[in-house]
Amino acid sequence: MTTTTAPASHARPAGSRTARRKPPRLRTVLLAGSAYVIALIFLLPYLEMAITALRPESELQERNYLPNHFTFSAFSSIWSSGIGSSLGLSLEIAFGATALVLLVAIPAAYYTARRKFRGRGLFLLLVLVTQMFQPTAMIVGIYREFLQFNMIDSVWALILVNAGFNMAFAIWILNAYFSAIPKEIEEAAIVDGCSRIGAMFRVIIPLAMPGIVTALIFTFIAAWNEFIVALTLTTTNTPLTVKISDYIGQYSTDWPHLFAGSLIATVPVIILFALIEGKVVSGLTAGSVK
Repeated sequence: MTTTTAPASHARPAGSRTARRKPPRLRTVLLAGSAYVIALIFLLPYLEMAITALRPESELQERNYLPNHFTFSAFSSIWSSGIGSSLGLSLEIAFGATALVLLVAIPAAYYTARRKFRGRGLFLLLVLVTQMFQPTAMIVGIYREFLQFNMIDSVWALILVNAGFNMAFAIWILNAYFSAIPKEIEEAAIVDGCSRIGAMFRVIIPLAMPGIVTALIFTFIAAWNEFIVALTLTTTNTPLTVKISDYIGQYSTDWPHLFAGSLIATVPVIILFALIEGKVVSGLTAGSVK
């Protein structure tokens, strides 16, 4: 007589049940709460600008924080004032100055980091001393110089000035990154058949990508936000910073268009950060594995 036994039950014992999720510790809650509060403090000015830009002109004098209804007329009508051409000009200046800085700073920083030539310390000191001079202190000399070259109201004048005043920082920070990379990595690449230039582009630059990104961000933002030189060297074709100041009059201020233009000016910087943020992490390991 054959007897069949029922399959054993696969029920999970009561003791092996998934434990309930533990509540977060007090320290974690405090840190998260502090981070949200700090983020809110930094976001409040942008929120205020957005609300004012969306507020109808008839409600600008009211005390309520939120308007009764929102209007997008400031964002649609601001383009007729020529802010589009100013935005394009600011992009040309910022990208041009950034490209020129990286084109000069990377070879200069690499050479000073790898070659112990006579006068190297003096050269780096002179580069650092240039950071002590601000464009505002030399604005008269800068204007006279570009006036002699007939470069007033020229995009190249603003590119050269912004690149010149951000070159020192880029060289110093890239020199520190190149110096921190062991020479053995570069020598191994040369043994494997790379030339000196090939080793720099294939190994050293990927490893120094966080420093290059830092110099890129610093130069781009400095050129994007520059105002005094742009105000002095431009007359008709003005960049975005000068164009936004036109909404501030002697007796009145066009608040909706002023804040709408300010919000538009933040968009390229946000896009830049979103595009290159991952390069900082990937640059830490790129090039070190064969």
